[in-house]
Amino acid sequence: MEFKDYYQSLGVARTATQDDIKKAYRKLARKFHPDVSKEPNAEARMKEVNEAYAVLSDPEKRTAYDNIGQGYQAGQEFRPPPDWDAGHEFSGADSEYASDFFESLFGHMRGARKQQGQRHQQMNIPGEDQHAKIVIDLSDAFHGAVRQLVLKEPQIDASGHVFMQERRLDVKIPKGVKEGQHIRLSGLGLPGMGSNKPGDLYLEVHFAPNDQYRIDGRDVFQKTPVTPWEAALGGEIEVATPDGKVKVTVPADSQSGRKLRLKARGIPGKQNGDLYLVLDVVLPAAKTDRDREIYKMMANEMAFNPRQELPA
Repeated sequence: MEFKDYYQSLGVARTATQDDIKKAYRKLARKFHPDVSKEPNAEARMKEVNEAYAVLSDPEKRTAYDNIGQGYQAGQEFRPPPDWDAGHEFSGADSEYASDFFESLFGHMRGARKQQGQRHQQMNIPGEDQHAKIVIDLSDAFHGAVRQLVLKEPQIDASGHVFMQERRLDVKIPKGVKEGQHIRLSGLGLPGMGSNKPGDLYLEVHFAPNDQYRIDGRDVFQKTPVTPWEAALGGEIEVATPDGKVKVTVPADSQSGRKLRLKARGIPGKQNGDLYLVLDVVLPAAKTDRDREIYKMMANEMAFNPRQELPA
């Protein structure tokens, strides 16, 4: 798929104001509109102009297009990277004149507002819902929390240039929330047109990356370091979990990877998940002469070869 330079299509600079873009569109529409133009490629050129105007006249789409298009030239091979639109909320898209390039960027975000030629008709329609992601700590799912979310929204200044403005929200994280769950914030989406109410904001919950945990639904698998003697001899250990400290008994002759199940100690819900402590036997470093002597004594006195069971 080829990259489309929408600024080139309208004949304007990337620093063009919204008024500059509107004037360029009107000029080209008078030249290439199929009803009046005698140009041989009028219909195709008009579709190209309409598509460019649909993006550059919309502050949200223009900002996203500018971000993803840095370094690309018209006609260059292009594929949008995964999650390229994170942080952008689009107010709608029209497929009437859309190319494959346009569809790849904005086709999945079609909304109720439609752009028609030179005019934007004010309609009485409800505000659109918005979607964003929020990253929380695993402990927030156990206890609930209030977290601040920062959304970036495009605005137009007095001279017609697009700039990003931050909107800060204090979001209540309910106890028991799961990975991928949506939190609905009523009335915090895009404003309605005419007398209609605004849409809602939906936040998709994600847990902050943490090598110590693996989450499966409401079950939590926690990597738990133990010493060689705790694993070999067994005994009681204390472990800090997302729900607080617990004391558990390590069975004798345990190996790395053994799971200790703590029933109903996972993420809360109508039916609590389980917490699995996954043992990880950690060897102490031989930093001193005495440390090395102890290891040599173990090597001499313990008939142990972990490779003897491997196939020849």
